[in-house]
Amino acid sequence: MRMSIVARSAMAVALSFMACAPALAQVEARDAEILTGGSPKGRGYRLFGSSYNSPIPRTTVNYDAKQPPGTIVINTTERRLYLVLADGRALRYGIGVGRIGFTWAGTSAISAKKEWPDWTPPSQMLKRRPDLPRFMKGGPENPLGARALYLGSSLYRIHGSNEPETIGQAVSSGCFRLTNEDVIDLYGRVQIGARVIVTR
Repeated sequence: MRMSIVARSAMAVALSFMACAPALAQVEARDAEILTGGSPKGRGYRLFGSSYNSPIPRTTVNYDAKQPPGTIVINTTERRLYLVLADGRALRYGIGVGRIGFTWAGTSAISAKKEWPDWTPPSQMLKRRPDLPRFMKGGPENPLGARALYLGSSLYRIHGSNEPETIGQAVSSGCFRLTNEDVIDLYGRVQIGARVIVTR
């Protein structure tokens, strides 16, 4: 009788581990993704067709801002970027933001603008992802996309993406990504020195 009770207990424990295994695998995969910081993935550049449009269309909205026109306000929680216009309005863009553990808030300014920027992954990202290239020339395969706006002396940028499906998601290492269509539009409207306010 004792043997059967022990055998049943062992069987129950084994079954419980088997049931938990998929959940544990999902948690481990999620943790691994968080640790990588969501480095952008290169993807073939699709020309501006209907399949390329942002899942969150760019639109003009009423916006009660205390900032002057030309200011960029990034709301990380909303996953939206606002370019302040005159007369209480703003252009609203859908963006991808940092993953858990990689979001930030603060004030900066546009320090540089580059078309088809080169990409040199920072040392912090290479520690998490040693498989990444040390340098990637700007172009259709580059994960920074068609344009980049650099934020002060930090490692962060507002940049394009060849993955429109990631817009509205928490996917990056702290940079803010737009579709290539939207970043080209923003790039043409923003001046070097423009103030950038990032909120959470």
